[in-house]
Amino acid sequence: MPIPPGHLGNLTPEQEAKLQDLWTATLRVFGIEDPHHVSGTDTPLAEEESIVTEADGKDKKKSKRRLGVFKRKDDKKDSSNGSATPTKADSDDKYGQVKDFHEIVATQDPEMLRATFWSMVKADHPDALLLRFLRARKWDVDKALVMLISTMRWRSHEQHVDDDVILRGEGGALEDSKSSDPAVKKEGNDFLTQLRLGKSFLHGTDKEGRPLCFVRVRLHKGGEQSERSLERYTVYVIETARLALRAPVETACIVFDMSHFTMANMDYTPVKFMIKIFEANYPESLGAVLVHKSPWIFQGIWKIIRGWLDPVVAGKVHFTSDVADLEKFIPKSQIIKELDGDEDWEYKYVEPVPGENDAMKEEGPRKELEAARDVEVREYEKKTFDWVATGTDAEAGKIKEERNSLARHLNENYWELDKYVRARTLYDRTGMISQDGKINFYPPPPGKAENHHLAPTSNPPTVETSADDLD
Repeated sequence: MPIPPGHLGNLTPEQEAKLQDLWTATLRVFGIEDPHHVSGTDTPLAEEESIVTEADGKDKKKSKRRLGVFKRKDDKKDSSNGSATPTKADSDDKYGQVKDFHEIVATQDPEMLRATFWSMVKADHPDALLLRFLRARKWDVDKALVMLISTMRWRSHEQHVDDDVILRGEGGALEDSKSSDPAVKKEGNDFLTQLRLGKSFLHGTDKEGRPLCFVRVRLHKGGEQSERSLERYTVYVIETARLALRAPVETACIVFDMSHFTMANMDYTPVKFMIKIFEANYPESLGAVLVHKSPWIFQGIWKIIRGWLDPVVAGKVHFTSDVADLEKFIPKSQIIKELDGDEDWEYKYVEPVPGENDAMKEEGPRKELEAARDVEVREYEKKTFDWVATGTDAEAGKIKEERNSLARHLNENYWELDKYVRARTLYDRTGMISQDGKINFYPPPPGKAENHHLAPTSNPPTVETSADDLD
């Protein structure tokens, strides 16, 4: 499958320069100085953050600082997008991220931001993660930096993605459901109820090899689960889907099954939350959204929802009314029978197994792997500065390969570390995600031999993929 433009492995020289600029700015926010710069020539980050750039871009301090942060080896450009202190005059700052950015840089420990970033990377190629933010912000480095740093705080302070949702997962929810504290018990039950119902689930791929996420809208009724449990469940599904992505596939396809939909199923609060996090915190993650069998009463609702969507996201929404429409996106052999397709598969929730998360209690192996990861991360950061400073194509090519090699090591390290930092999920129990990071989108039912008769025969990649399938 060809690599799309603007993705790792298919960048123009200008796009690669933007990636270098974003890395430089990001590492600077993390408190990491470029060893290639002479000490004392750069404006301190605190001073940079205090500069409020005018909308006309003529602030002299900004120009001086840019020479420190973004000066390239050939000094060819002084891009209007190349600053580490974004302007407040940002007309498309839909979620107030510029204000968040200024508060974060002023108040949060840079090392904590750095730790959150590398925790978010997980098995991804670090470059691929930054490129998501650049593409989402049309290669504007300022806006990509704001979006990235705001996402770090959202993960660590608002949703506690890595230290709660992923760390405790389904097993933690089961534990909470047995709590003597009524509030804790409800949160645990609410989270598990959504899994047991199969309100949404991951299964299979579309024609582009993108993981499929099915949402049965009829199973949701406003007020039945708390807002917090709905948000945690949504993040849990997205983070699990992230683990299944393999380059060059970087997006998922969501199928909203609207059959038997009534107004009792309509709940604007979780819809707004999903829109917000896909636009602000999981950029470039949606490949297609299929709204299947929506009744006429949904037309008015869609007009409201469409008004909330970024035009690019809205352009990915397609309405399908029958299996023939679905076949434009998903081979019929991979459309589940519930949606009138040929795949004889149905969702069944497998409860957490006692002891499945025992590895998370083993501090020794975890700390050893985390220490090894930190060494690789610091070397990757150093090589990133070397890459930015290279003067010839030959030098750059050598360093890029060294960085890619380090990215592969980080990927391998993550999958060794995974069982110590991520609670097991339904998809681990059913064999979609294996312990070594291989993904089988069509795992056999328990007790049956592995079967690949549903594997795509053309266009999509094979359904089983390895953890080291990096760009």
